[in-house]
Amino acid sequence: MNLTPNTQLKLYGLDNYLLELIKLFEKNNLPNKIILSGDKGSGKATMAYHLINHVLSYGEEFSYDKKKFTINDKNKSFKLILNKSSPNFTLIDISENKRNIDINQIRTLITNLNKSSFNDKPRFVLIDNIEYLNVNAINALLKIIEEPNPNIYFILIHNNKKILSTLLSRCLNFKISLSHEDSINISNFITNKNIINEINYELINYYFTPGNFYDLIKISNDFEINLKSNNLKDFLKLLINKNSYKKTIFVNNLLYSYIELYLTVNKLYNLYSYFVRKINECKKYNLDDESIYLEFKTKVLNG
Repeated sequence: MNLTPNTQLKLYGLDNYLLELIKLFEKNNLPNKIILSGDKGSGKATMAYHLINHVLSYGEEFSYDKKKFTINDKNKSFKLILNKSSPNFTLIDISENKRNIDINQIRTLITNLNKSSFNDKPRFVLIDNIEYLNVNAINALLKIIEEPNPNIYFILIHNNKKILSTLLSRCLNFKISLSHEDSINISNFITNKNIINEINYELINYYFTPGNFYDLIKISNDFEINLKSNNLKDFLKLLINKNSYKKTIFVNNLLYSYIELYLTVNKLYNLYSYFVRKINECKKYNLDDESIYLEFKTKVLNG
């Protein structure tokens, strides 16, 4: 089971959004700075890859199928992006075991954009998880998107977290959303499972995107946790007791989000402010976060 956006050949649930973007491009009205905003895991980055393949595969063999919203894995442009060798595509994202997208990644982007693409096709810059851009990276990015080359398109993926208004104000914002029912149906297609039979009813009601469900299943498999028999509180206890936060940044970020969710749904607003501030300080200053998890377990889960 793989939910990496650049490998998703079929687009589920977002076809109307994609058609709107395709129409704008075909009429030469697509802004070259757009933000796709929505809950994390709703398919925003996947949709961006489909838009990019539609544009770059035009005139190539095995081009994008707009009727079925499907990328052909034999297509040249798809293979180049998958192999990280496309002259028309650059991805910026938070690196494994890093807490932020830093200025060095933006400097590398600037260097790449100054190089020739060796063809006359549009060039795309996809920046995923823009809430992880640090201040220096944002300032460097603003300089290149304020006056971009008309043949370069910036697509920024925003997961409804707080970001600088200066960045939002310079881009056209497309808001993406899925109903809870759509998310469950899409998750069933992607995982080839009936997630209602896989996940505790309480957890299903708390999560609203296919990516959320995928992450839950993945992390439960990695740490041998039965999602059907554990509610959110039990799930958090097991993750902390198994020292899951010591494994990867991916697990760490998920644990952060689960803590925020638990405090929100239980209306522990004072504790929410307290722990979110500590979490943000850990991210910003690269501090050790084990003390946060142990304090959360003691004060909240066992309190």
